[in-house]
Amino acid sequence: MSSSTPASNSTAWAANVAAAAPVASISPWRRTWLRFKSQRLGYWSLVIFVTLFVVSLLGEAICNDKPLVVRYEGHYYFPIVKEYPEATFGGDFPAKANYLDPYIRSRITTNGNFAIYPPNHNYYDTIDYFASRPFPAPPSPQNWLGTDQFGRDVLSRLLYGFRVSVLMAVALTLSGVVFGVLTGALQGFYGGRTDLIGQRLIEIWSSMPDLYLLIIFASIFEPTLWLLFILLSMFGWLVLSDYVRAEFLRNRSLDYVKAARTMGLSNWEIIWRHVLPNSLTPVITFLPFRMSAAILSLTSLDFLGLGVPPPTPSLGELLQEGKNNLDAWWISISAFAALVVTLLLLTFMGDALRNALDTRTRGSAFGGGK
Repeated sequence: MSSSTPASNSTAWAANVAAAAPVASISPWRRTWLRFKSQRLGYWSLVIFVTLFVVSLLGEAICNDKPLVVRYEGHYYFPIVKEYPEATFGGDFPAKANYLDPYIRSRITTNGNFAIYPPNHNYYDTIDYFASRPFPAPPSPQNWLGTDQFGRDVLSRLLYGFRVSVLMAVALTLSGVVFGVLTGALQGFYGGRTDLIGQRLIEIWSSMPDLYLLIIFASIFEPTLWLLFILLSMFGWLVLSDYVRAEFLRNRSLDYVKAARTMGLSNWEIIWRHVLPNSLTPVITFLPFRMSAAILSLTSLDFLGLGVPPPTPSLGELLQEGKNNLDAWWISISAFAALVVTLLLLTFMGDALRNALDTRTRGSAFGGGK
C-alpha cells in the first residue's frame, strides 16, 4: 500500500509543473547589462563617474561665492539665480553685490537677517580681494584645495573644469558616432565604387596633421567652445567609421540580409532594422575610449593655451598654472589627480563593456566570468 498522501502528491505535481514550465527568456540588452554588472571594477567605475558628473552639474549649489538664499529685512532673495545690486543690501553703489565683502556679508547675516551659503563659499572666476594671505595660497578651511595665482578657488575650478570636459567629451562622442556610423554604414553596405571612393577620401583626410590644423585655426580665430567642438569633431569619427564599415561588410552577406531582400525590404529598412542593430557592438565599446580621447585632446589644447577662453575653467589650464607655479604644488597635484582618475574610470568602463559584449565569454547564464 502506498504511503503517499494527497498533500505530498500535490506538492510533487506542483514541482513537476514548475520544472516543466518554460524559463522566461532574457532580452539581449538585459543579458548584456547583467554581464556588465558582473564586471565589478567597470560597474563601480560607472557608478563613481556618473556620481561625479551629477555633482559637477550641481556645481553652483556646491561651490559658489553667492548665497543660495538671503533673508534681508523680511524679504527673500536668491542670488544664485539672480544678480542683485549692492544697494539692495544697504550698500552705497548700484553695482552687483560682492558677497565676499565683509560689509555686505555683515549686512545680510546680522540684525535678524540670514544667508544660506553653499558648502564651499568660493567661485572659480572670483578674486577675493579681502583674503588675508597672498596668492597662490595653500589649502585651508576657507579654500579646501588652495587658490591659484589669481586667488581663484582650485576646488571650484576643478569641479567646473570637470563638467566642461565631460560635456565636451559627450558632445564629441555623439558627433563622432553620428558621422562614423553614417559613413561606415554607407561604405560597408553598398561596397564597390562607394566603398572605394569613400576609403580614399578618408585616407586623405586622416593623413592630415590634426594637431597642427587645430593650432592654425585656434591662432586665426578667437577660441570658443563651439570652435573647439567643430575642429575636434572633424577628426573624431575616423576610427569608428572603419569599425562600422567592417561590421557592415561582414553582415551584408549573411542569410538574414538575403532573406530581407527576398521579402522586398528597401535598403534603408534593411540597414536600419537589421544590419545596424547587429553592428552596434564596436560602436558601444568605442564610447568610453572616445570620451577619454576627447578629454585628453581638450586638456592638451588648454595646456598649450589654445583651448577654452579664460576665465572658463579647464583641467588643462590648471595644469598650465601648476607648471608656471611649481611652488604651488596643490594646483598641479589636484589637476593631475582629477585627470588621472577620470581617464582611469573611463578605461575601466570601456574594458568592462567590451567584455560584456564579447559573446565568446563563457560562464554563468549572465556571463559572469570566463
